[in-house]
Amino acid sequence: MHEILVEKLKKPTPRYTSYPTAPHFSEAIGAAQYGQWLRALPAGSSVSLYVHIPFCDRLCWFCGCTTKQTRQYKPIERYLESLYKEIATIGALTSDTAVVTDLHLGGGSPTMLAPADFAALRSAIETHFVLSADAEISTEMDPNDLDEDKYDAMAAFGVTRASLGVQDFDPKVQAAINRPQTFAQTRAVVDAMRARGVASVNLDMLYGLPHQSLETVDDTVAKILSLDPDRIALFGYAHVPWMKKHQTMINETVLPGVEERFAQADRAAALLTENGYRRIGMDHFAREHDTLSQAESEGALNRNFQGYTTDNADALIGLGASSIGRLPQGYVQNTPSTHDYQRRVDAEGGLATVRGIQLSQDDAMRGWLIERLMCDFAFSCDELRTRFGAAADALLKEADALAEFDEHDLFVKDAATYRVTESGRPYVRTIAAEFDSYLRKGKARHSVSV
Repeated sequence: MHEILVEKLKKPTPRYTSYPTAPHFSEAIGAAQYGQWLRALPAGSSVSLYVHIPFCDRLCWFCGCTTKQTRQYKPIERYLESLYKEIATIGALTSDTAVVTDLHLGGGSPTMLAPADFAALRSAIETHFVLSADAEISTEMDPNDLDEDKYDAMAAFGVTRASLGVQDFDPKVQAAINRPQTFAQTRAVVDAMRARGVASVNLDMLYGLPHQSLETVDDTVAKILSLDPDRIALFGYAHVPWMKKHQTMINETVLPGVEERFAQADRAAALLTENGYRRIGMDHFAREHDTLSQAESEGALNRNFQGYTTDNADALIGLGASSIGRLPQGYVQNTPSTHDYQRRVDAEGGLATVRGIQLSQDDAMRGWLIERLMCDFAFSCDELRTRFGAAADALLKEADALAEFDEHDLFVKDAATYRVTESGRPYVRTIAAEFDSYLRKGKARHSVSV
């Protein structure tokens, strides 16, 4: 049985931060359609903003983000000019009464921004959107970019949650992924943000990295625990060199195998839960006081392109090159090229959308089911029928068949609820993939599911 389950782990599957997943977006959805969807947002809609800063001053070889290395600030200044224009364009297209409840700065490295540009970005957003007084404002951070002026600038920006990548503290592992970052640097960032009143600090850790072992995992987790973060994300390194060419710099011969990856993930998860963290979904951990824990307890956990979230806004608006948005009608994505993004946005009234997908009823239904599996490890037959009516019956037949023929009891039916069992949780991506109608006919390649 162990060998069979390992084979399941080896099966490449999406991470399901959306459904349909991004490889299935098409050029049939462009700027004109996006503009119509934005104008159709009802007055009073809640909106989440994702702002992409696609620049880093070094290239981490493990990174799967859309980013561009630069050691000069001029390209960033030029990019920000276009970003402000996109903010103005979208602000004019949306309802004046739409309220921004969540704002996330992602990258790349948002902390490359100069202090004055943090202030200018905040001003642009407030000029064109209504920002809720209690909005969660989060940012990703690179310790190598930071100084006291930038800490102050982020505090003035209103950051309420700081997210900091750790990966692994072992110098050999760091050298193999081109990400030098000492524990002292990391601690200094955590202390600086807390000293400025930031309510929540997240740390991200990876397993499955080159030269990584159970010993380096133990050491990294111990150091992370000493910083007492509010949340921890434990991600498996996704080795996709066919998509991210810089990953070819990583020596594949020193990558852990599937069983080693599973052991590393299991060890880290056990250490975190033993030390008071609540496991959230498949790869997040949070203190009991954290809003992510509260959302999980209340059945209000959601999932988007940032992973597990408390964000339940009516629409997610992506700003910047390569960013993805979600509206009631479907998904949209901006062009990934910074040059093409600037060209499109700088046009009169321009939007940079180049692809997307309009949701069918079947898409919406399968997306809801997959999100509930990923968040709750379960879904209710009654709720599925309430939401989607008679169309739910065909999907429930698929669930019946999956539960009936699952000889390892990873996915079962209890009365009117289907659930992933405790032993099935490491395989939740594989189970969710059984309901993905696009995966069966698509040609997209994905990383292994653990």
